[in-house]
Amino acid sequence: MSHKLENILKEKGPIKKIGVIGMGYVGIPAAALFADSDKFDHVLGFQRDSPSSGYKINMLNNGESPLKGEEPGLEELLKKITDAGKFECTPDFSRIAELDAITLAIQTPFADPKALEPDFGALKEGIRNVGKYLKPGMLVVLESTITPRTTESMAREILEEESGLKAGEDFALAHAPERVMVGRLLRNIQEHDRIVGGIDKASTDRAVELYSPVLTEGKVIPMSATAAEVTKTAENTFRDLQIAAANQLALYCEAMGINVYDVRAGIDSLKGEGITRAILWPGAGVGGHCLTKDTYHLERGVKLGTEALDYPQDAESIYVLARRVNDFMPVHMYNLTVAALKRINMDIKGAKIAMLGWAFINDSDDARNPPSEPYKDMILEAGAELKVHDPHVLSYPNVELLKDSNETIEGADAVVIFTGHKEYFSLKPEDIKKLTGKEHTVIIDGRNVIDPDIFINAGFVYKGIGRGDKNSHSITNQ
Repeated sequence: MSHKLENILKEKGPIKKIGVIGMGYVGIPAAALFADSDKFDHVLGFQRDSPSSGYKINMLNNGESPLKGEEPGLEELLKKITDAGKFECTPDFSRIAELDAITLAIQTPFADPKALEPDFGALKEGIRNVGKYLKPGMLVVLESTITPRTTESMAREILEEESGLKAGEDFALAHAPERVMVGRLLRNIQEHDRIVGGIDKASTDRAVELYSPVLTEGKVIPMSATAAEVTKTAENTFRDLQIAAANQLALYCEAMGINVYDVRAGIDSLKGEGITRAILWPGAGVGGHCLTKDTYHLERGVKLGTEALDYPQDAESIYVLARRVNDFMPVHMYNLTVAALKRINMDIKGAKIAMLGWAFINDSDDARNPPSEPYKDMILEAGAELKVHDPHVLSYPNVELLKDSNETIEGADAVVIFTGHKEYFSLKPEDIKKLTGKEHTVIIDGRNVIDPDIFINAGFVYKGIGRGDKNSHSITNQ
């Protein structure tokens, strides 16, 4: 093994100046925590000055967060580090040459999941920008979720081609996948264990040095770059599988006329040594950037593997099947809507639908790949009218998002709850009835937000995910 990189890093000294490419849900909190550490001198956040996202530069340099959900502590931390002069956002990628370490937090969607072809265009551009200004002794870390073997192949090749340097000899290269969820970004980075995988020991050790200072309760778990890539894609795939299991159980409970939440509580009650019965929550669908595509990164990694896969012949991957179940839930929400309207002798065509919640997760503005979108498409294709309310999402392509829930609900034939924003938990049947002006208004609950009996007793036609005990209730006349 060559000791060239180890000697270069020893001569360079500790990491003091860090860059983060990608000022989004991952990059912003990461940059803020790096800048808040007394181990590091300065942090640069890199953001293209584009028409769609260039506004973030001034906001961040003024200590303001462009993330518009509830993100505890982030705004205060950004103000602190900008006032201290420890953080700066810039569109000037040539300043990468100033750094000791740089991380890339760039989205990696799939252009065509069926063909297992990811869209690495933005990531490749980011890696090329790093390669152009790469200097000996720098550490490059991919935080983006990627197909296993990407760090060792694509990233390495681009960096070496652009810089003329050799990974593992002249510079360090690693994968340290993000493990955050919106609404708890800072806490997740500090408290979750950090997976760190370098292409060699020197790269791994340098990446451990980078991430250790920002951890409070979490610890660093070192491994190879490919193992780190598999860890990230697999943990999201497992979560998607668990959600799919809960969603399938909810569909079963509806078919059998029972309450899935009773069953869930019963399953969850079995605890003790050697017993693991963790069960997640069913709902209107799975959204976000990660769970909707990381299964396909894992599947693609198998295709690129060094050995043939030994698996039951002609059997579908249980992970891909789980994706299909979760993708079906917005369709099920549509089916519940149609069935509920039929109970009051209404057709979906021409019906007025009020959708509450566009973001894929509660109390957040994260609207990446929301399950609300396929539902919207089905509703409009069926000839219904649709109004959408979300208190956090500011805009979305080709969707008018209302900020007044009363305006959204007014005159509606059906109110459909897609996101568990906290304000929806205080919905009152008398208020909705006054706004709709209908004797019987349909209400579809995709997140177990409301008490069915209160609405049923007020004359509503109710249907909810997993509520087989209530979905065929008698209609109460008021």
